[in-house]
Amino acid sequence: MGKPPQIPVEKKTRIVLSVLAGEVTITEAARREKVSEQSIGRWKADFLEAGKTGLASGRSGPSTREEQLAAEVEDLTQALGEAAVEIRVWKKSAEGRLGPSRTSR
Repeated sequence: MGKPPQIPVEKKTRIVLSVLAGEVTITEAARREKVSEQSIGRWKADFLEAGKTGLASGRSGPSTREEQLAAEVEDLTQALGEAAVEIRVWKKSAEGRLGPSRTSR
C-alpha cells in the first residue's frame, strides 16, 4: 500500500468545517478526498481540541503583530517629539542671529 496523500492544513480545515456544518458526512468527505474516515475523524477531534485550548487560554492580550505595531508607534512618536524639539532649537538659534521673526510678534 502506498503512502497516504499529503493534504494541506487549509484543505483539512475546509473539510472539517464542512463536516461540522453538516454539509457532508465523514464518509462522504473521506470518499471524496480519498482518505480514511479515521483520518477525517482525527482531524475533526484535533480541530475541536485546539479550539477548546484556544478558548481556555483566552487570548485577551495583544497579538504579536499588535505588539510590533505598538512598539513602532512608540518609536515614531519619540522620533517626532525629538524632531519637534530640534526645530524649536533651530528657530530660536535663527532668531538670535536674524532678529525676531515676523511670526513671533
